[in-house]
Amino acid sequence: MKNSGINLWNKAKTLIPGGNQLLSKRSEMFLPEGWPSYYKKAKGCEIWDLDNNHFYDMSIMGIGSCVLGYANPEVNKAVKDAIDKGSMSTLNCHEEVELAERLIELHPWAQMARFARTGGEACAIAIRIARAFSRKDKVAFCGYHGWHDWYLCSNLSDSANLDAQLLAGLAPAGVPGALRGHAHPFNYGNIDELKSIVKKTNGELGVIIMEVERHKRIDIDFLNQVRLIADEVGAVLIFDEISSGFRINVGSVHTLHNLNPDIVVLGKAMGNGYPISAVVGKAKVMQAAQDTFISSTYWTERIGPVAALKTIEQFKKNNVIKNIVGTGNYISQKLKNIFDSCGLKIEIVGLASVPILVIKEDESMIVKTIFTQEMLKRGFLASNIIYVSYAHTEEIVDKYLAAAKEVYELISKRIKLGDLKNILEGPVCHSGFKRLS
Repeated sequence: MKNSGINLWNKAKTLIPGGNQLLSKRSEMFLPEGWPSYYKKAKGCEIWDLDNNHFYDMSIMGIGSCVLGYANPEVNKAVKDAIDKGSMSTLNCHEEVELAERLIELHPWAQMARFARTGGEACAIAIRIARAFSRKDKVAFCGYHGWHDWYLCSNLSDSANLDAQLLAGLAPAGVPGALRGHAHPFNYGNIDELKSIVKKTNGELGVIIMEVERHKRIDIDFLNQVRLIADEVGAVLIFDEISSGFRINVGSVHTLHNLNPDIVVLGKAMGNGYPISAVVGKAKVMQAAQDTFISSTYWTERIGPVAALKTIEQFKKNNVIKNIVGTGNYISQKLKNIFDSCGLKIEIVGLASVPILVIKEDESMIVKTIFTQEMLKRGFLASNIIYVSYAHTEEIVDKYLAAAKEVYELISKRIKLGDLKNILEGPVCHSGFKRLS
């Protein structure tokens, strides 16, 4: 097999700080010195690398952005039509008004929406609006919410504050020291930690932002208690559904459970690979955006809203949620059977349509790396997370499961022999943020 992608990745690290634009796509997160790194073509759940090697993507599917599959023909056609008519103009694109209406219909508790193009900036917008409304600076958060100063400043107080939220080792270099003490983490399900933050911030808590469901199953009682605390202290409650939105429901997970935040943030799957994110909320809170300055040229381009409208239409037309939840449950059950038969200590957590494999073996990162290494040889991009898409057919899934069974049996055998490291063909993958050299 040629290694054009590996060579280009090594070159990229000399030209681009960190090698690329997203930590989760760094080759070292999968298979250092072995990951194909770049794609020439992507269609459905299939990828062709620079050397035309073909792979089925049974891993992150564009970091969860392409639920309909890569290069979905309906979404692509709508986008191409928008491009031909002009994706940018002195005037506004009318599609953003329709998209606002669609999202408000999907969130009956909300009355207004604003748009951006990425999840991190949408979270930053939501935080700014919430602070403008509450007139208080301090933020309590639960989950992963991006790279902006308001979030990373938490690690100024304690370098491990963000470790339990998703990514370990995030360095706050470049974040103003004056922001120390402005953002405080609490863990999902631990209401006492949030109560402690309320007491510690002494009336200055203006925002509570949290993921509704990710690794752990949704905890309705916990979320209701958070809602009560937000009301008691006068804090704006933000649900970050960038990852969970359009995964269990058309729109947000929280609407299935009669839970009403003040703002919800959406992104990723909403545009099926085209940049679009949304901040949807109650009118009285959202109007605070006019008391501050939130504005950007490329938030007004046409492609994002057009892609989102067509994506939402496809979700409803094709009953996508039922499909991906069913496929996710099928994969999870089959993998559990494999783990049981092999005697491997691996648990499955996460959303039904996003199975996450938690490896409990002593050499967990070696197991993860070898799995990726061996699945790559069998034609699969694979890791410890699977973002299920509508393009994952039963035939493809069964091919994946057959290959996974072979690889896990190999890993189990080597663990029992005590020579697992001997089949590792390169460095072990990274588990969190690590500076590349």
